[in-house]
Amino acid sequence: MDRKIALITGGTRGIGLAIARELQDDYHLIIGGSSESAHDVAAQFPSAQGFVANLADTDGIAAAVVELGLESLDVLVHSAGVVAHDPVTETTPKQWKHAFDINLFAVAELTRQLLGALQAAHGTVVTINSGAGYRSSVGFGPYATTKFALRAYTDALREEQRGKIRVSSIHPGKVDSDMQRQIQTHRGVAEADYDETLYLRPESVAKAVRLAIDATDDAMVESLTIRPVNGR
Repeated sequence: MDRKIALITGGTRGIGLAIARELQDDYHLIIGGSSESAHDVAAQFPSAQGFVANLADTDGIAAAVVELGLESLDVLVHSAGVVAHDPVTETTPKQWKHAFDINLFAVAELTRQLLGALQAAHGTVVTINSGAGYRSSVGFGPYATTKFALRAYTDALREEQRGKIRVSSIHPGKVDSDMQRQIQTHRGVAEADYDETLYLRPESVAKAVRLAIDATDDAMVESLTIRPVNGR
């Protein structure tokens, strides 16, 4: 295959889909999703394939990676994520586990399984973190906890693999997405009152990811924060 290869989890919608569109002219895309719709989305691109995996099942990730048969991988973008709204004092062990399964454990296991392929290509790992990876707030404690942990993981991976692969952490502010609509609905904002102009476009986050991926050989974008111009 002449094209470089990029695997994007959460690639069927939102930020992940925007990243796929940003990279489509230069990469063979592996579109990650939790259902067969990943194959349908992949069919929209000039060079792409679907990657169906239940990221909450870390034991199953290895088998899914084996099926890919990748000898090298140029880019791995971790864009899949879930949000948790409950106060930390009301979050059940089951809810904690689900949030950590998707937002951290799946990232760690998928990276572990693909590390050899990434090293072979001197590739780049990009984690889509959040402003919540730097600060917590009422109602988003569980989500922020997973994102703080993801930042710690990304920092450790970067130092352990320095000189072998590049590792970038992207921290967007509020993004116009299905997740954002879910958050605002939870806060009592009516659908008719939702204003997408207040938030970052997914395409803007994709441009930040592209910046990290396209860094020159002597450089690594370690961490990048991108926020809406209104400061949200």
